[in-house]
Amino acid sequence: MKKINIKVMIGAFMLSLLSMACSDILVEEPRATYDPGFFTTKEGVESGLTSMYAHLRYIFGQGYYYNITLTGTDEYTWAASADANFKDADMTSGGTMTPSSSRADVLWNAAFPNINTASGVIENAEAVGLAPSLIAEARFFRAFDYFYLVQTFGGVPLDLGAGNLKFNTSTVRVSTRNTVPEVYTIGIFPDLKQAILDLPDAPRIIGAATKTVARLYLAKAYLTYGWWLENPKGISTYPEAPRTDPDGHPASWYYQEAYNVATEAIANPGPFKLMDTYYQVHLASNDRNNEILLFADHTNASQQYNGGIDFGYANGEAPDNFASWMVTPQMENLRSWDGKTYLKKAAPNETVDSLDISGNKIPNYTVSSVPREAAQWGGRPWTRMAPPIGVFTNTFADKTNDSRYDGTFTSVFHANWQKNNTSTVLYNANALPVYPGNNSIGAVGINLGLGDAILTFLPDEALAASITYPSADNKDNTNRNISNVGAGVIPARADYVISPNGINRQYYPGLWKIGTHRTDNGTGLGTPNGSTCRPFDIAKFSELYLVAAEAVVKGASPKANLGARDLVNVLRARAGKWSFSNADNAAKVEDHSAALIAATPATIDLNYILAERSREFFGEGYRWFDLVRTQKWEEIAGTYQIADAGSHEPKTFTRNIKAFHYLRPIPQGQLDRLDMPEADVKAYQNPGY
Repeated sequence: MKKINIKVMIGAFMLSLLSMACSDILVEEPRATYDPGFFTTKEGVESGLTSMYAHLRYIFGQGYYYNITLTGTDEYTWAASADANFKDADMTSGGTMTPSSSRADVLWNAAFPNINTASGVIENAEAVGLAPSLIAEARFFRAFDYFYLVQTFGGVPLDLGAGNLKFNTSTVRVSTRNTVPEVYTIGIFPDLKQAILDLPDAPRIIGAATKTVARLYLAKAYLTYGWWLENPKGISTYPEAPRTDPDGHPASWYYQEAYNVATEAIANPGPFKLMDTYYQVHLASNDRNNEILLFADHTNASQQYNGGIDFGYANGEAPDNFASWMVTPQMENLRSWDGKTYLKKAAPNETVDSLDISGNKIPNYTVSSVPREAAQWGGRPWTRMAPPIGVFTNTFADKTNDSRYDGTFTSVFHANWQKNNTSTVLYNANALPVYPGNNSIGAVGINLGLGDAILTFLPDEALAASITYPSADNKDNTNRNISNVGAGVIPARADYVISPNGINRQYYPGLWKIGTHRTDNGTGLGTPNGSTCRPFDIAKFSELYLVAAEAVVKGASPKANLGARDLVNVLRARAGKWSFSNADNAAKVEDHSAALIAATPATIDLNYILAERSREFFGEGYRWFDLVRTQKWEEIAGTYQIADAGSHEPKTFTRNIKAFHYLRPIPQGQLDRLDMPEADVKAYQNPGY
């Protein structure tokens, strides 16, 4: 295929750089525009540095970019309310990835302006007296953005109009795509290595870049580049380039360096560490804990420093964090019975105040027992993405010992109607009574505002034969155990139930770990349609263990007691420690570490590493990158099972994953901005699109 030399249009960004502070972390007066000359002043350079943290919010937590990192993998498929953004990413049921529908444009449009800003900071910082440690933050972010870009699109431009890695101040409408090796060896590795030398061990302010986060990304970059050089399945790259390293190193060298850098970070963590339990990592009131190396920040303290998104009603747009909306099912549809009203009565307008359900007195299930709430277990249900059945039967098969299932999902939806309803009791499955919680404030992590279970997603199929689901033609609400969400009943149980094989595209466990959180709810339901106000986690200390373990699987020589199984078992031992049960909404202090360690295979292979990565980082935006890096996408996620909305009969779906899909298409908007011969614009696009 023809190789061309063209340059990307980026420089105009400097005339419209938004610089909004990152809540309690970075405080700055927001500016509507910057003139390029502003970067020759200390204030301008410092403002540019601050904007790098703000730019994270335009990528991470942005719901449509979140979709492109997960939909189409073994972690998520499209859900009942999905539009083409999600069906195209899933590549089943008529969806086809195109340059116009791929939401990887979110990354492209946010990363390149930030790269140019970073170059401006790096070029001007020394002249205005900026410390090397601050310049290192700019180097980190330039490499950070390039790393995400090269994984997503293949080779991308290093020259934005003024030369490789130079600050551009003019509008340029031509572009050259560098090769993958050039992006890594010129644009990623040098910046990260210098950042590690100059960054501090401890962040200068909460959430700022450190040696540890730079080491994580250097280790990930070495690992990913090693895979690219090896190319075990012969997948094409673009722009076309030989799978050889300009520095002469083989893939094995990069795997070893990935291991060395990752274990160095583990041995010298600075203030970072693993939290004692998995639950503590993701509890919203414990955000910004010492396991989190980098996050896109948000706050309830100030609408201005939250990015200007309306606290009361948000539209789902950057820089808001609305990723959790995409994976939240519509459990507000659940209905219970007030014990008084009947669908069919003995006489017109008769009111019966007993629980007599004999004859034609059929309970009328009309009361919302789990109304929408701005809480971590719930939030705003856009229902765009649904987890396939294999997530619950395979990935999280062990739900007894391993706390990561409970610390990842909302698998039980509890009563909370008392926050907008005065009823002291309702009647649920089998017309059995259920009770709400109260609105008092309990111990940290214990939400006393939740009551009895209204709907339970069962952990396995052990009780499947006992479940009676409502018939598909029961449209007149005559089933006495109607849930309004198609859930089933088990004799003598007051909660509705759905087993793993009954999960469908409309109703499924929600993603508790990234669920909404507000600090202004009081004792009510809060404002679930407003901004989420949680930071979105981007990088974790825990990933260092799995990066190092994967490097060992790929042939790196391990240190004593730091082999692949040792590293994996550090996380599995932590996963066995419980401090709280989301399903029971109660404290649970148990230690199943020994059982999990014993269950770890004696020999760790790549598939096991990938399974552990999914258990550890499920729904956090890692999965597409993991499957593409290891070239396991089609093998692991090529087929999946889920039931259609309104059904509990699983179907098998096949994804149309081709080799060229391992690169996302260059966004159509970028192609439209290029002022070049038509043939050159066409050649700029990745093959297959």
